[in-house]
Amino acid sequence: MSTQTQTKPVSEEQGWLKQSSNTSLEEVNNTVSVPNKGGFWRKLLAFAGPGSLVAVGYVDPGNWATSIAGGARFGYTLLIVILLSNLVAMLLQALSAKLGIVTGRDLAQATRDATGRKTGFFLWILTELAIIATDLAEVIGSAIALNLLFGIPLLLGIAITTLDVLLLLYLQKKSFRIIESIVIVLMVTIFVVFAFEVIASKPEISALFGGFVPKMEIVTNPSMLFISLGILGATVMPHNLYLHSSIVQSRQYKRTIEGKREAIKFSLIDSTFSLTGAFFINSAILILGAAAFYGTNLDVSEIEAAYALLSPTLGVGIASTLFAVALLASGQNATITGTISGQIVMEGFIHLRISPWLRRLITRLLAVVPAFIVTWVAGSKGTGELLLWSQVVLSLALPFAVVPLVLFTSDKKKMGEFANKLPVKILAWICTVVIVALNIFLIGYIVVTGQEIG
Repeated sequence: MSTQTQTKPVSEEQGWLKQSSNTSLEEVNNTVSVPNKGGFWRKLLAFAGPGSLVAVGYVDPGNWATSIAGGARFGYTLLIVILLSNLVAMLLQALSAKLGIVTGRDLAQATRDATGRKTGFFLWILTELAIIATDLAEVIGSAIALNLLFGIPLLLGIAITTLDVLLLLYLQKKSFRIIESIVIVLMVTIFVVFAFEVIASKPEISALFGGFVPKMEIVTNPSMLFISLGILGATVMPHNLYLHSSIVQSRQYKRTIEGKREAIKFSLIDSTFSLTGAFFINSAILILGAAAFYGTNLDVSEIEAAYALLSPTLGVGIASTLFAVALLASGQNATITGTISGQIVMEGFIHLRISPWLRRLITRLLAVVPAFIVTWVAGSKGTGELLLWSQVVLSLALPFAVVPLVLFTSDKKKMGEFANKLPVKILAWICTVVIVALNIFLIGYIVVTGQEIG
């Protein structure tokens, strides 16, 4: 099976489409028809949506503490790191979408086809661990937000997050488009909140723009370098690559060469626009940390501390509350995409089909249970340690998603005329080598020192 799939030209991809049509996303009314005729904006609207689901992974609660601490300790200097990280993410997500559109296979399915059952099972375990690790940040972030907003204890907040599964089940039965719309609303909410926070913090404009200029100090200063690596390492999430290659197939359009070319164009616009929004949000988080806390000697290494100090520092009473609202929106957003990714990799890697409600419940509980136990035993300090080791799992899983993605999209037998051109291929491999090297460095640092980045 592997050999046949590897050598199968694009013209025979209908066999792949028939294999992949029995996916979890087909169980719901998730398809969106693309008009054969119509203007640019009408078609763009039809293709819009998947990019927002993907962008969620770049503004999840796991990134907040690092960005705030980076701004508080080093001002605007690390804004260039956020910019470069986002550009790499745009490239890899574009390749992921192209793989799904051209081959009719998501990244998990394509990897299983090329490697076989045993390797597919190993990669499924590794990817599931990465999704659980990512979900831990969302679970803990949502619990912290509930605690800050309503005084709900962390343990109860973690338990409440299991209810997300029931809501997701209901929404998917209605329409996948509804989920995309909710995600967009939550992303806009986060954006508006941080726009207000940044304006209220009155950042120094010249220093802010200066932060987008590369500085040698980022490499020579160990503390600055470690936080930079933390930002880079947390930017490209492996589950996002699997997710994007699957959900772009939810659009109904003509599977001709011209139709695919048009789909690639509009999916690129969709993902680039959404990831640009994620870039502004991540930049705003660091700018807020810099404007509010840089030079104050206040310890804002944790989200709770930033919440407590934000209103007094800015002199705006509602600032802390809005911060917690944005955190809750971020946690709920990322929860949706993590759960959907879980069902995609399960069916893609091991061809296991179970009831939708059971699959999503398992995905959620695998993240909730360890977070609940550790919080119960060790309190908030324990959740910090848990998040630390979740970074290690993510770092281990990332190369197993990025390397196959670049290989597949560069393969003319799979992609035909859509295979990566030489400049894209070189750039993609440079990004891959950098990502893998940085993640290996991160793992070594965490394992050897047992300390969190920064």
